[in-house]
Amino acid sequence: MKKKRNKAVLTLIVMAGLLVLFSYTAICGWGKAKSCSGYDIKQGLDLAGGVSITYQVMGSGTPSAEDMTDTIYKLQQRVEQYSTEAQVYQEGTNRIDIEIPGVSDANAVLEELGKPGSLVFYDKSGKQVLAGTDVKTAVSGSQQNNMGNAEYVVKLQLTADGAKKFDTATKAAYPNHDPIYIVFDNKIVSSPAVQAEISDGNCVITGMSSVKEAENLASTIRIGGLSLKLNELQSNVVGAQLGNEAIQTALKAGVIGFGIIVVFMIGVYFLPGIAAALALSMYVGLMIILLSAFEITLTLPGIAGIILSIGMAVDANIITFARIREELATGKTVKSATAIGYKKAFTAILDGNLCTLISAAVLGMKGTGSIRGFAETLALGIVLSLFTAQVVTRIFVNAFNEIGLDKVKFYGVKKERKPIDFIGHRYIFFAISIAAIITGFVAMGYYHGTSGKALNYSLDFMGGTQTTVEFGENYTLNQLDTQIVPKIEKVTGDSNVQVQKVNDSKQVIFKTRTLSVSERVKLDKMLEKDYKLKTTAITAETISSTISNEMQSNAFIAVILTSIAIMLYIWFRFKDLRVGAGALISLIHDALVTLMIYAVIRISVGSTFIACMLTLLGYSINDTVVVFDRIRENMSKHTKEIDHEELKYIINNSITETLARSIFSSATTVIMVTSLFIFGVESIREFALPLMVGIVSGTYSSICIAAPIWYILKTKFEKKPDGKKGKNGKSIKDNQQKKAVISGPAKVNGK
Repeated sequence: MKKKRNKAVLTLIVMAGLLVLFSYTAICGWGKAKSCSGYDIKQGLDLAGGVSITYQVMGSGTPSAEDMTDTIYKLQQRVEQYSTEAQVYQEGTNRIDIEIPGVSDANAVLEELGKPGSLVFYDKSGKQVLAGTDVKTAVSGSQQNNMGNAEYVVKLQLTADGAKKFDTATKAAYPNHDPIYIVFDNKIVSSPAVQAEISDGNCVITGMSSVKEAENLASTIRIGGLSLKLNELQSNVVGAQLGNEAIQTALKAGVIGFGIIVVFMIGVYFLPGIAAALALSMYVGLMIILLSAFEITLTLPGIAGIILSIGMAVDANIITFARIREELATGKTVKSATAIGYKKAFTAILDGNLCTLISAAVLGMKGTGSIRGFAETLALGIVLSLFTAQVVTRIFVNAFNEIGLDKVKFYGVKKERKPIDFIGHRYIFFAISIAAIITGFVAMGYYHGTSGKALNYSLDFMGGTQTTVEFGENYTLNQLDTQIVPKIEKVTGDSNVQVQKVNDSKQVIFKTRTLSVSERVKLDKMLEKDYKLKTTAITAETISSTISNEMQSNAFIAVILTSIAIMLYIWFRFKDLRVGAGALISLIHDALVTLMIYAVIRISVGSTFIACMLTLLGYSINDTVVVFDRIRENMSKHTKEIDHEELKYIINNSITETLARSIFSSATTVIMVTSLFIFGVESIREFALPLMVGIVSGTYSSICIAAPIWYILKTKFEKKPDGKKGKNGKSIKDNQQKKAVISGPAKVNGK
């Protein structure tokens, strides 16, 4: 006994040391400690600024919308090598702006990205083989040659049309090993000899003398595959879009929310709550450290996402602690109840986290830009929260038990509650949900008819006006936010003005919704009068949306694939397609209810809208899985056939048993989001408000929508023993033996 106690004390000392170490390293990650060096987190354009590059289409004519869209999309894919938060958008009719966060050397970026120009592949006779647009990807790499030595290469993947053209060209060139000339801006950059007939569109260029040569050639081919020929017009280093005050308020919200959750967990769960609080502290430290290790770009919405994940990370602990209390209620010892509680809770926790991980995986594969960055952060948070809840918290709990803190009073015992008749009130719940959803569609119809926009789309989706101003003095970002932006908001009526400073200059860029000619005139006059500026100091251009149509469609496809994948997984795990259908309907319900809030309150729909919807997708399914897992467990206790009344009782009892967990889990998450809403800047508030509604909706749908939908599907589509259905979907055996089956709580509880 003494040996175990000493071991437990040593364990607590080691865990405390790790907690201090992780906390210190995390603080270094924010760059706040002067003693820290060589460790930092990649920050987005809104937090740290970056490089802004403007290209202009060469030629006298106006490029087509199709060519501009194609060029922007391809550039977006290429600049994501620097950051998933990089933005590419159109300015005016023939300019393209690129903003890359976290870098400060514009010349180095331009050199690595390459100079856009025309790229053509020719055979030896001078007939064109491929255009630059026929190249899908070009990457540098290495491989082993025939002698077993490493050689540097460039790997090309062609489009479907390019593959057909290249097949014909290589068949003609292969017998004599004729070269294919790669010409960029009328200069031959490479002339590899054809060593084989290539029909699948995949080829390798060898003969590179160094890594640098291979990278330069790959970069040239990539940038030459654009639909338009571009010329660099200017490049600037721009400051952060948000001031330090915005970051500090977000962190303040996180600290306050974290503190409230710690008090909540300890107040509700006593000793296990202390263990959860310690594990949660370690979760935060590890999260920050791993953000740097995996080089994930962090933006202000990303900080909000981490703060939100703190609330969600508590969920696994709440599920486990509820299970421990249930076991204690049966008279088990604390140590036995702890072991059994963790074992019983694991299935629901694993299923819920895997469903969310499926979301992250699909979004990572199909998403682009900020969607992919969100997926990376989401996946990291899932794995880390699972580890801290199932490993770290358990280590603390077991150590507390071994040092003598194993009394029932330190844990609490679950009280028996009479089942609430959720199934009996299912049609009332359905009516409430339908009314809320219809309200959203009515609001969208009204605003579409009056303003032409069903939702309040921000410039992320709709584009807008970019006004560049050369001030007479060098304003700080805080001065711009507090003194100048409010005036611009008053003149334009836009409450979502984005600001950027050009470093080492007095130039400032203001981005607003699309302004009319009269609004531009009013804005110019205000700036000229209030800041004594000349007309030439103010220029304005129309800019396109930063979220392209391709990014929107990819995000939409990702959500659809995620929903289908989750439904299939739940079908596989629960062996019942109706469970998957109930979960899918609840997800659609949550998305539409959240959309209703955006429509009615006219919250700005921007990049955070996608992040909000995706967050809710993962959050809602977690709660739904917990409810269905308990239903499955309670049904497995019955060896005899269950009639409809017994089934109704089992579902009601299962929901009631998990009700406290659902409410507590929702409460901890809402605490963090409410903290963001109260202390965050405007852009964060617009993210937090619909999240609060979505979280409540996710809890509501898991209890009042998913399980009742499953009950309806199960009772309406039951099979009789030979596979045929009886009247009203009930099996013949059901109809014949209904009265012979003992039903009700007395039989279910075994009392």
